[in-house]
Amino acid sequence: MTSAALAPSRSPRNRRSARGGLPLTRVSGLGLGVAMVWFSLLVLIPLAAVAVTAAQGGWGGFWRTVTNEQTAATLRLTVGTALLVTLVNIVMGTLIAWVLVRDRFIGKRALEVLIDVPFALPTIVAGLVLLSLYGPDSPLGVNIANTRTAVFLAFLFVTLPFIVRTVQPVLAELEPESEEAAASLGASRFTTFRRIILPSLTPAIAAGAALSFARAVGEYGSLILLSGNLPMRTEVASVRILSSIENDNPDSAAAVAVVLLAVSLAVIVALDVIARRVIRRG
Repeated sequence: MTSAALAPSRSPRNRRSARGGLPLTRVSGLGLGVAMVWFSLLVLIPLAAVAVTAAQGGWGGFWRTVTNEQTAATLRLTVGTALLVTLVNIVMGTLIAWVLVRDRFIGKRALEVLIDVPFALPTIVAGLVLLSLYGPDSPLGVNIANTRTAVFLAFLFVTLPFIVRTVQPVLAELEPESEEAAASLGASRFTTFRRIILPSLTPAIAAGAALSFARAVGEYGSLILLSGNLPMRTEVASVRILSSIENDNPDSAAAVAVVLLAVSLAVIVALDVIARRVIRRG
């Protein structure tokens, strides 16, 4: 008799447990139902409504809207700047998180608080602050108002905390013993970071990068005063959407919103794929 025949047969319940899928109880099923209804009311139904509105003019109307010269310029500026800002945040946000977790210095507590200032400030106040520092009356002698640099700076300001706050707790939980073991085996600091630390931080970095990108493509308030919203030059997608609504053209506004949603989803999926590959290689 084979070993397979001697092995006790697994019940359906045990097989489900081995696969990680347990049957729902009444309480957990009720909780799942409430969660899905709440999520649908807040997210799925509004997104579906925007998609339906964008489709009311047909594919031809949608394509004309998103390929319109002015709309295409706003989308290129918004998405391109958001991607560039996200790349900068990945490097600088991880570096700031590393300093806050691994180093001790005077003023560390104050810096911890200041990191969250972009979260706390209303975006219009952030625009006023940036205009005061980098506008025509700048005390620094730097005037970037009504330029694309202003769009980049505004995006950078409002997205700074995302990667810092997602990476910081993960970095704080890493045990130093594995790094010390790698060093004792002759691994350089760069190798230790690449093979041990980075794979652990990658999911947090990817999550923060996704939040940073999504926040940037939807930014509006901080740009009103600083960028000037000049068509074909500094106008971003959120301003274009508002202009379409004010001109009683909700189809065009919904079309631009759908494009931003599609781009954001694509970036989130791409970051997730990259994070998984880095973890496997690590």
